[in-house]
Order: sequence, then C-alpha cells, then structure tokens
Amino acid sequence: MKNKPTDPAQILDSALQLADLCGWERLHLFDVAAALDIGLDAIARHYRDKDDLVEAWFDRADLALLAHASNPDLHGLNAEQRLESCLLAWLDSLATHRAVTGQMLLYKLEPGHIHLQVLGLMRISRTVQWWREAAGRQSLHLHRIAEETLLTAAYLRSFIHWLRHPDEDAATFRAYLRRQLRAGPLPLLLQRP
Repeated sequence: MKNKPTDPAQILDSALQLADLCGWERLHLFDVAAALDIGLDAIARHYRDKDDLVEAWFDRADLALLAHASNPDLHGLNAEQRLESCLLAWLDSLATHRAVTGQMLLYKLEPGHIHLQVLGLMRISRTVQWWREAAGRQSLHLHRIAEETLLTAAYLRSFIHWLRHPDEDAATFRAYLRRQLRAGPLPLLLQRP
C-alpha cells in the first residue's frame, strides 16, 4: 500500500460510503484503508478509533448548522423559526447517510460502551449549545438553564423521530418539529431574547 497523504474528510467520506453498503457495525478501519489505498497509520494520524469518525460526522453537522446561522434570512424570523431552521440545516447535513447515522447511535448505546455513552451526552450538550448560539439565544441564568433543558428534550425527540421515520415527507416532519418547539413552557421562554 502507498503511504500517500490523506485528508481527514476523505477518510470520513470513504468510511460513510462503505458503511452505507455494509452497516456501521461491520465497518472496519482496515477496509477504509484498503478503499483509499493507504495504511492504517494514515487513518490513525487523524482518527484514534472508529468512534472518532462518529464525532467527526457530528462535528460536520454542527458546522453546517453554524454556517446556516450566517444566512441573512434568519434575522427576520422569531426565535422558534430560527431554531427550526437551524435544526433542519443540521439534520439536512446528516441526511445523505441517515441510516448509518442511526447505526452509529446504536453502536454508542451498546452496554459495553459506557465511555461512548458519556461522550454522547457531551455531544448532545455541545450540539444544543451550538443550536442555541446559531439561533441567537441570549437568555441567562435560570432562564438559560430551563431553555437548554427544554431544547435538549425537543432536540432529542425530533432527532429520534427523524431517524425512525426516513420516509416521512418534509412538511410532516416540520410540523412535528414545531410541535416539539411549542411543547410545555418552551414557547414562553422563547418569547424572551
């Protein structure tokens, strides 16, 4: 095998394409190396293990969310609409490998992967923080804590629903997401900046 330089994004894309064919559980890093005609050491320079690929995939989605936040059309929207638009951008970035994304989460939830589950909780918190930032939320103290808690619940319910209903049309999902953003006391919190 050649030891040619490889871009981390190229490694991730190759892993995702292979996982689309074989599933995340059956994906091996040596298969990714073979597909790219590189050694495992070239992968290890960028990814310590298979879970680092998962983190990179969700980092990519977070970056898509943040890039969407610079859309000038968001400025005229209310808080609920900005949150909706930003979360849709995040999900759209994952859509090309939707089934594999769900498989990644199941992999993290396996009983022997407690360390991955702890990292998964940190990932959820990080994504919700970026979601709030992208939507321009400025709440502080107890108001911020309540908002983060309710948005985390809305995010998780919406993400799981999106994963479990791949054939649902966009309008039906948007209606579901809106219901999540209007649940309980969240609308009252979103009326404040």
